[in-house]
Amino acid sequence: MNPEQLNNLIEKCKAGQSEAFNELIDLYANRCFGFFYRLSGSRDTAEDLNSELFVKLVEKIGSWQGNSFDSWLFTIAGNLFKDHLRSQYRQRKMLNEKAKTVQVETAPEKENDMEIRLQQALGRLEPDIAELIMLRFYADLSFKELADRRNEPIGTTLCKIHRGMKKLRELMQVGDVL
Repeated sequence: MNPEQLNNLIEKCKAGQSEAFNELIDLYANRCFGFFYRLSGSRDTAEDLNSELFVKLVEKIGSWQGNSFDSWLFTIAGNLFKDHLRSQYRQRKMLNEKAKTVQVETAPEKENDMEIRLQQALGRLEPDIAELIMLRFYADLSFKELADRRNEPIGTTLCKIHRGMKKLRELMQVGDVL
């Protein structure tokens, strides 16, 4: 969809046209699900966050001001994921030491070993760096959009992604993630 068509679709959403919202959700659902899945490692969490994202989209569509819609949407998605992490942290903090056992989610049979290892390696990165990598390579945001989103120089963003990718390669090569 070209930018003009996307802007027209968003204007229809702002006008409250439910068909337009359905089309917008269809357009972004897979990318957003993939973003959440790669960050969380859980299909259930990704589905929950994806649903929550599109509820937020309906609530906040009026605040979109014509800049990059992808960047705007994935900023909301990133904030939802950070809220999810905070919530998880609070829940873990409330549990006693015996209840803090690590739960390993079983991977679906159709996922191959490389995907599992990649997911585990992403989980070992700092959440901030993992989010940057996912926004860049899975959500397909440009380096400039990432830098603008984070209010930092593009060189800083490039450096963080480069270091994150280097660490990710090291984790994958060593096999340290299994």
